[in-house]
Amino acid sequence: MDITFLGAAGTVTGSKYLVTSGSYNVLVDCGLFQGFKHLRLRNWAPLPIDPRQLDAVVMTHAHIDHSGYLPLLVKNGFAGHVYCTKATRDLCAILLPDSGRLQEEEAEYANKLGYSKHKPALPLYTEDDATRALRHLYSIDVAEEIALGGGLMLRLERSGHILGSAFVLLGHDDAVLLFSGDLGRPHDPMMVPPSPMRAADYLVLESTYGDRLHAAADPRQAIAQVILRTVDRGGVIIVPAFAVGRTQLLLYYIHLLTAAGAIPDIPVFLNSPMAVHVTRLFYAYRQEHRLTASEYEALSSVAHIVNSVEESKALNRRGGPMLIISASGMATGGRVLHHLKAFAPDPRNTILFIGFQAPGTRGWSMVNGAEAVKIHGAYVPVRAEVVLLDHLSAHADAAEILEWLGHFEVPPRQTFLTHGEPAAADALRHRIEEQLGWPCRVAEYLERVVLT
Repeated sequence: MDITFLGAAGTVTGSKYLVTSGSYNVLVDCGLFQGFKHLRLRNWAPLPIDPRQLDAVVMTHAHIDHSGYLPLLVKNGFAGHVYCTKATRDLCAILLPDSGRLQEEEAEYANKLGYSKHKPALPLYTEDDATRALRHLYSIDVAEEIALGGGLMLRLERSGHILGSAFVLLGHDDAVLLFSGDLGRPHDPMMVPPSPMRAADYLVLESTYGDRLHAAADPRQAIAQVILRTVDRGGVIIVPAFAVGRTQLLLYYIHLLTAAGAIPDIPVFLNSPMAVHVTRLFYAYRQEHRLTASEYEALSSVAHIVNSVEESKALNRRGGPMLIISASGMATGGRVLHHLKAFAPDPRNTILFIGFQAPGTRGWSMVNGAEAVKIHGAYVPVRAEVVLLDHLSAHADAAEILEWLGHFEVPPRQTFLTHGEPAAADALRHRIEEQLGWPCRVAEYLERVVLT
């Protein structure tokens, strides 16, 4: 058995790991690269393996940096099963067609305004491509064992990151290879904690927050302060939100704050059809989160749902105070771009980010003080207050990762760190080596390792 790191090595996006056992090839995760242009260009380059030579794909969860390359994989010839949990299957049915639709809209916009270097600009894949890819999804239960080819056994266990997220365990003879995917937090206010893992011979571990700890302050207080400051200015709060998980948590906190009288009862708009569909899935998968039925009903009624493009455009002509939640979470596409064009130039307003911002994304640029960001071919001044709250992160921080590793009864033979910027990954490597005494190293892009 061997593993080749085709993505999420030296960066937090593009998760793809090729595992080979004899002549059997399985891809663990199938994500899009995001952020810097040199990373995004990898989405257009051929994979080191012909998709027709892949026998199966296994997905840890539905986020686009783990699933978004799947439509292109199928378009280029992949014909096997894509194994995942039921909730991941249902989320992909929402996220992947939306990803294709956004790429079509971006290409159409580029051609209309003439700002692309490509004539014509083309989408990486279309909504129809994504819909065809969904036919390959094959859901399995958590803890169910599935026999793959090449002597491999597959098992999924809950990772507590988002609905449906799972650890992937691939067993071969006496060796077990464990992929953490994105590791959830033990005390997340919404998601159930990640399952403890007792042993694995080899571990592929994420390191997104490997060099930091999440703020200990109550996130409700931080959210309230942002809202109160902006309301005092008569401004608008724009929240580029991840449609899965963070949007629902933010709505829950707004409900609690409003009910307690900690913030004024200002208009809240949810301008993300994808987030609306995802929120409904929380009711279907109640066993995967902590919300009671009444809490779910409360968060579902917090925001006015924006149903049409015309209504979305009308928000940009409306004054504050109000709060608009709209995808995408890193401001890489979607309706939020139009809101940023309208509201980012006004210093009365606030742009509130509530999750990790991958380097090279618009969100990352704004959080790091960019005076202007490029949207639809033109630079938009950023004079609004920009706030990043990582209190709401769905990723375990360095201490929480070490806490989860503490459940292992025997250290893995080798731990490979991925899904982190270089500084974060190396900081976590140092912590694991110093505090646990485990052999650990940072994986490199396109590196192939034979697992003996």
